[in-house]
Parts: sequence; C-alpha cells; structure tokens
Amino acid sequence: MIEIVLVIHLLIAIGLVGVVLLQRSEGGALGMGGGGGGAGLFTARGAGSVLTRATAILAAGFFVTSITLTIMSVRKTAPTSVLEKVGAEQTGKNGTGKSVLPKLPKSNIDPSKPQVPTGQ
Repeated sequence: MIEIVLVIHLLIAIGLVGVVLLQRSEGGALGMGGGGGGAGLFTARGAGSVLTRATAILAAGFFVTSITLTIMSVRKTAPTSVLEKVGAEQTGKNGTGKSVLPKLPKSNIDPSKPQVPTGQ
C-alpha cells in the first residue's frame, strides 16, 4: 500500500513542478504560459487562473500524500508507546526479556590488584 501512495506522490510532485514552470513569471524565470493572442481559456488571464487552480489542487494532493506516507511509515516501524521505549532503555531489556545491551569482552584485569602504569 505504501508503494502505491508513493507512486501517486511522485506523480503529483512531477506534475506540480511542471505546472509551476508553466506559470507566467513576474521576474526572469521560464514563464512559458500565456503571452499568445486569441480569446478563450488560454488567454493570459484564463491560463493564469487555470494554472493557479491546478497548482493549488496539486499542492493539496502533495500535502495529503506526504502526511499519508508519514502516518503509514510510523505505524509500520514505531514502538507502541514512548514509555515502553524508555523502560527498555533503562532496564537494558526489550519486550521479550532479552538484553539489548552489547556484550563486552571479558577482561584479564584483576580488580583486587591496583593497576600501576609502567614508566616507559
């Protein structure tokens, strides 16, 4: 299911980039939209309103798919509770009772004898 939403998300992102690049710029960007003669839908004002509306719809779709992907991935990988995670970190055990702390190698140092550095 995540893969389907991800593909839709990518298609919306590509469409959003295309629609933004088609809009008439007020600066010196691409501004490929508008600028032609004639009447009807694709006059400067008509194309601007269509592209603005398409940008708003694609942006809303982008936000919805972003939030959906975030929720789906959190449900898949996150622990069920923050308190359980904190408890596991403090005790060093996970929910199965097995230790999650790394095992350290045994040392040859005798703790009853003082460690004196040798002067080299």
